[in-house]
Amino acid sequence: MEGPLAMSIARAIYGLGWTMAMPLLRRHKRLSQGYEQRTLQEPLPEAGLWIQAASGGEAYLAAELLRALADEVPRFTALATTNTAQGLTILEQAAAELNGGEQGRRLYTAFCPFDKPGTMAQALFQVRPKAVVLLESELWPGLLTSCRKRGVPVVLVNGRMRPRSLAGYLAAQGFMRAMGPREALAISKTDAMRLGLLFGRERVSVMPNMKFDRVRLGQELPYARNPLATILRAGAPFVVLGSVRTEEEPLVERVIAGLLRARPGTIVGLFPRHMERITTWQERLTRMRIRWTTRGSMSGPASPGTVILWDAFGELDAAYHLARAAFVGGSLVPLGGQNFLEPLAAGVAPVIGPHWDNFAWVGTGLMDQGLVRVARTPEDVAGILVADLNKPRPRDLLRAQVEEYVSTRRGGAKFAAARIAKYLNTD
Repeated sequence: MEGPLAMSIARAIYGLGWTMAMPLLRRHKRLSQGYEQRTLQEPLPEAGLWIQAASGGEAYLAAELLRALADEVPRFTALATTNTAQGLTILEQAAAELNGGEQGRRLYTAFCPFDKPGTMAQALFQVRPKAVVLLESELWPGLLTSCRKRGVPVVLVNGRMRPRSLAGYLAAQGFMRAMGPREALAISKTDAMRLGLLFGRERVSVMPNMKFDRVRLGQELPYARNPLATILRAGAPFVVLGSVRTEEEPLVERVIAGLLRARPGTIVGLFPRHMERITTWQERLTRMRIRWTTRGSMSGPASPGTVILWDAFGELDAAYHLARAAFVGGSLVPLGGQNFLEPLAAGVAPVIGPHWDNFAWVGTGLMDQGLVRVARTPEDVAGILVADLNKPRPRDLLRAQVEEYVSTRRGGAKFAAARIAKYLNTD
């Protein structure tokens, strides 16, 4: 059964599921934060554009897009929402930058409302956007159906679609096509083909990946200007384990053990992908009899052989600039990987695990040049990190190689901003 009646029934069932889940969500440690905004007890502001960024990675892309949009549209108001505290911090930083510039531009930030259809309909009534932007693989049924019902165009930017996700969505292809975005800007021909199967080829086009726009090499961040200089001595044997996911924690334990066994004086900066894992890591390291501290408790230089559990947002880039070696997580188990371009931009060649299909768009050129090393086991990861500590690469040479690779692949934010501007320039 398809058509308006089927859509209404599916919407009602989806909404009922949310209603039943609300008591649990109220007690959820992460989702209870910003609960008043998520349930619209605290109303959302009116804005011409609504950008939804699921978490930190999407929030960085939203900030990039808004900077490009400022060059396309002289005056606009935008609301940027997110599902996580990390995402909100990043969006607030973007708001401080945008709102401090020319008059006539205003960015509001908030936690995203829960995707209950009735809640999203109310949110759209409050915001009254001319367009809604979703990023990467975000397809929120409540928001999409409410936009369709209200006639608000939706643009999927930096769109990607994994085969497993596509298979699931195709089971409800009629619904997805009916409520899908008006435009889907895909990051590759393969993603465009998958999104076209779901929404119709006429809605899909290919754009440069905005993640390349975020790779700004610029000048090396001098030690004296690095905000972490107070806790890490110059030239310290510092290793970053970035964006570590919950599912790979037992494997990362083995990486840490191997590192400290080979180089006992190493200082390890551990950045969990989700901040709530800090407590678990404290327990793990205590059990392993490894000295640890939290970033927030530090007032002076770290002692050799210490693992620093990073409980502060926004310092991963600064840490990469001080690191002599780095591992990027989400890659030791089949989670698709995390952004390994960030350490490259800071001048450190990262190690990743074998699972990095979320970043297949980068290509294999960086691996072919040895700028990114792929290790299959935790012991292999530790071995490469130790080798990098023993013989660090010249940062300037590495950064020049990365710039050559990236420079021809930029322009995604400008491309997407031009497509979005047509919805805002309607007055």
